[in-house]
Amino acid sequence: MSNKFISWTIFIILCIIWGSSFKLMHDSQRGLSAIQIAAIRIFSAGLVFVPFSFFHFRKIPKNKLGLVLLSAIVGNLLPAFLFAEAITKLDSSLAGILNSLTPICVVIIGIFFFKDHIKSQKIWGVVTGFIGLVLLTIIPMLMDNISISFENLGYTLLIVAATFLYGINVNMVGHYLKGLNPVHIATVSLAAMTIPTGYILWHQGFLELNFNSAEVLYSVWASVGLGIAGSAIATALFYILVKKAGILFASLVTYGIPFIALFWGFIDGEKITWIKWLCLAIILFGVYLANVPDKKKATQIDVAG
Repeated sequence: MSNKFISWTIFIILCIIWGSSFKLMHDSQRGLSAIQIAAIRIFSAGLVFVPFSFFHFRKIPKNKLGLVLLSAIVGNLLPAFLFAEAITKLDSSLAGILNSLTPICVVIIGIFFFKDHIKSQKIWGVVTGFIGLVLLTIIPMLMDNISISFENLGYTLLIVAATFLYGINVNMVGHYLKGLNPVHIATVSLAAMTIPTGYILWHQGFLELNFNSAEVLYSVWASVGLGIAGSAIATALFYILVKKAGILFASLVTYGIPFIALFWGFIDGEKITWIKWLCLAIILFGVYLANVPDKKKATQIDVAG
């Protein structure tokens, strides 16, 4: 089985998982606060990995342990709270657009802070994919006279901050932790986050919730599912993808989210117009441009599979 096939398989799986995360976040709001949703998400993700972390902890070099823990904070803990808070006030369409700033943040941080040399073609690929995503959201809404609500615009900064943190984490993992087993990084880092999130849940009165309420119970299970699939499994797969395919290609997963959203819409009977197909083609073209390997020896950030 080729490395490229494995990379694209992981890419598609991550698109499916993270493409469903926004729905789970919205469902969790029925009976939980934003802080409780984020804390349950990371706590449940870490709890899944606790048994494995006892074995994998010894395989993390001591001089890398601090970076592994920092990766969990920057790449999982803080973004989870930022997204949970922002999604309570923002339209999901706007949140989706902002979430797709991640590849752009990866490029900017890689160039200015990690001194990466990225081909202009790959940068144009990232920009092209983002333009396609914006058009996919904006044009159908304009045609249907539906407007995106920009009330509570300050909450957009929370998602922008989260994408910036994602950009830092992806570069950090790709440059400083690339020699480690991706599964070891995921298990140890997330397992450690059960301590702060457990305290937050206790402080937020999680044990005092009315678990006899169907709404509360559904919200809790939605948050747990978000943690196990969207954080635990997805984080391990994402780190594997970073190691196999490179930083930039892995970050383009956010461009695959609208494909999953349209798929669920199609299942629900929504019509996919030619404009949507055109926008999806633009996104795919952008991914293709960003994924074309160098003819010369590629650096880690340029590897595409």
